[in-house]
Amino acid sequence: MEAYILDSLQLILRYFHIVAAIAWIGASFYFVWLDNNLKTPPTWKQEKGIKGDLWAIHGGGFYEVAKYQHGPEQMPTSLHWFKWEAYTTWLTGFLLFSLMYYIGAEAYLMDASKADLSKGEAITLSFWLLVVGLGLYEGLCRLKLPNLLFAVVCLLSLTVYFYGLNLAFAQKAAYLQTGALIGTCMAANVFFHIMPSQRYMVAEIAAGKLPDAAPGLNAKIRSVHNNYATLPVLFLMMSGHFTVVTGRDNAWLILLTLLSLGMWIRHYFNLKHQGNRKPWVLISGLFGVVALLVVLAPWPETAEKTQTPETNAPATILEQPSRISDEEGMAVIAKHCQSCHSKTPSSTLFASAPLGLTLDTIQEVFTHKVSIIQRTVINKDMPLGNMSKMTDNERALVKEWLKE
Repeated sequence: MEAYILDSLQLILRYFHIVAAIAWIGASFYFVWLDNNLKTPPTWKQEKGIKGDLWAIHGGGFYEVAKYQHGPEQMPTSLHWFKWEAYTTWLTGFLLFSLMYYIGAEAYLMDASKADLSKGEAITLSFWLLVVGLGLYEGLCRLKLPNLLFAVVCLLSLTVYFYGLNLAFAQKAAYLQTGALIGTCMAANVFFHIMPSQRYMVAEIAAGKLPDAAPGLNAKIRSVHNNYATLPVLFLMMSGHFTVVTGRDNAWLILLTLLSLGMWIRHYFNLKHQGNRKPWVLISGLFGVVALLVVLAPWPETAEKTQTPETNAPATILEQPSRISDEEGMAVIAKHCQSCHSKTPSSTLFASAPLGLTLDTIQEVFTHKVSIIQRTVINKDMPLGNMSKMTDNERALVKEWLKE
């Protein structure tokens, strides 16, 4: 029942997190597009204080959008705010992260082969690293660096942050926590900067005063930061599902490359919205993604070297001429895999086998042998958090058995 409740909570939180994220990112994309497409209005509109306008057609109707230089002559009775999309995304994301990586810290957050931390120590370290990361971002913003330099410093800081996480936590957890940090900074931008600026503007206009431009400019800068962070944070949100990326060595370099490419591709669309079409920016970004996947591909020589490292696998196994018995292979599977991947999991983390993958019989094991070798021998991200302490000898044994 405990595992069923955890699975149900994950389903609910993940669903609402995705829906809220779609709404938030969609609104961010729309308003950046809108701001970049406003045209100089006719004179009679300028006399009313309108800075730019735009005409659009959608859903069978025409829309006229106008942006005021400071504010309307009279504050409308109904004013729509865009904030709950951000708050809901962050709240559901943090609850989901806590449910999986804090309550299930032994399986998802911790890696005994990297750091000897208790569950409480790992959770405390993870939480305070989020706080420290947010403080670092705020400090960088206050330096008021040029845009390009700011982006480079942020990317390098995130890479160092991830590298440090990866020394203490499971690699997937390091990816997810880096995404959680970016999402926290984005939500903090809305809560601490964008919304206060908007409240100030409304209050000043309602009082018949001319608002200072500084808060609005600061809010716009933070909004631009959020806009460029959208593609990187989406990748990090999904990274746990793709061990082709999260299970590799030099993960810090992969992270830096993907974050840079995400921002570069987003830059193309921002330029396009301003009427500055540079298709080579998009093409180079997509080429970079393809090139990275080619480099990461398990080419025969590379895969063999990765799967059979001389320092990790004993010669008695790799050079053993006799066939490894099915009993030996299934004994390792039973010890390290069947607690989760079974029709009746004994693990309290799962009510049913993850992804529906069961390994109760030898036929099921050989049906999924490619995935088993990929996850246990190449990526080494299974068993989860290596809770059962699977040794390199056992990984090598499984690989040789399944290859035969």
